[in-house]
Amino acid sequence: MADTDTDTRISGLVKDNDVVLFMKGTPLFPQCGFSSRAVAILDHCGVAYESVDVLQDMEIRQGIKTYSDWPTIPQLYVKGEFVGGSDIMMEMFEAGELQQMMDENGVAKAEG
Repeated sequence: MADTDTDTRISGLVKDNDVVLFMKGTPLFPQCGFSSRAVAILDHCGVAYESVDVLQDMEIRQGIKTYSDWPTIPQLYVKGEFVGGSDIMMEMFEAGELQQMMDENGVAKAEG
């Protein structure tokens, strides 16, 4: 039963936010290099995003891997769609595809 609860929680986070980054740590204090790179990429894109610290929630940490069928963290979702981890984010960013995806999906710009 717990798995369904976790899936429901993850599904809610993914659906309720235009951009969600499941990461280790927080945007201010990333706890691994890959999460740090993912945050830097999103900050460079200038988009508003929600982050989920998987280190604070073991159910989410395991559940997100099953949810996406992707073995590593960080994981990026845009408009409910799984995009990938930091390597895919970096490739897409360098090719201009990540910014294009954000623009095409009407993702809100970060405030500040």
